Amino acid sequence: MSLVDATRSVMNSRRLPPLLVFGLLGGILLVYFALPFAVFLGRTGSIPVVETLLETSSTTAVRNSLLTAPAATAVATAFGVPLAYVLARKTFPGKRLIEALVVLPLVVPPVVGGAMLLSVMGRFTPIGAAAARVGVPLTGSLLGVVLAQMFVAAPFVVITARAGFGAVDERLEQASRSLGYGPIATFRHVSLPLASRAIVAGIVLTFARAMGEFGATMMVAYNPRTMPTRIWVDFISGGIDAIVPLALALLAVTLVVVVTVQQFAGVPTVVER
Repeated sequence: MSLVDATRSVMNSRRLPPLLVFGLLGGILLVYFALPFAVFLGRTGSIPVVETLLETSSTTAVRNSLLTAPAATAVATAFGVPLAYVLARKTFPGKRLIEALVVLPLVVPPVVGGAMLLSVMGRFTPIGAAAARVGVPLTGSLLGVVLAQMFVAAPFVVITARAGFGAVDERLEQASRSLGYGPIATFRHVSLPLASRAIVAGIVLTFARAMGEFGATMMVAYNPRTMPTRIWVDFISGGIDAIVPLALALLAVTLVVVVTVQQFAGVPTVVER
């Protein structure tokens, strides 16, 4: 055996297993994820969390978020699930364009998205002015918050539901049609139940995104304040310690969302897009 071969054999024998290397690299990223949470939560010991959450400004922000996020989620689901089914089952001219439009709100910075919404429904635009005349302002209102949340959050339910419908065997739908069921009945009794896990996961992700939306909401409806906008105001006036109570409330919602999505195996459907 030559010296080169002997050296190579020793190096190979000392080489770390690939999975161990991957684990070490992934562990560094996990530490990076976990450390901010640990340090932030460590600040709660000296802060009156409950008392702060019971203040009027905090309870109002929590109430506004709990009103608007479910409303945005419900509307996004009502329109997004049918769209997801069409995208999963049909091929037609312009489909790629529609798919791009669904994804765009996810990649556009939320502040830019808010600016685009203002260009359509701001108080000095034809749509915004007409709505204001009939007493339904589209900016600076809870409706404005819902519209902003929908813009940034609705893609989650569309993308996830589409993946769910795509996983349903079309032969089951064809069998339903051969038994005399129409398209709507087949959708309700076959497609929807079989894709329900992915749809529920998408709904939960949409709700979580709506709850945490800040950029577009700040542009469209800085008042009335939701939890994220209230957190920003408190941070400007009081620093990190001032935002801990509301941030903990949002983290609690996030934890519930993570557990729910795991139960419905929804995360893989989002990645598959």
